[in-house]
Amino acid sequence: MIEWISVTSTAIRKIGYDSATSRMYIDFEDSDPYYTFCRVPEHVFRSFVNAGSVGSYYHSHIKDRYAC
Repeated sequence: MIEWISVTSTAIRKIGYDSATSRMYIDFEDSDPYYTFCRVPEHVFRSFVNAGSVGSYYHSHIKDRYAC
């Protein structure tokens, strides 16, 4: 089951995580449907949704790192 969390960002609407599969989902403002990221540790997801800037966290810690 995917846990979705809405975030405050100009580029990202919400972030989802499925702990059973370690998959993270990002719903970007300019894309449909959402992007899927594989083998993402839960602590990375938690840090992402709690980051002061989710856009900066995405570029520094997620982008190009968790391809499926």
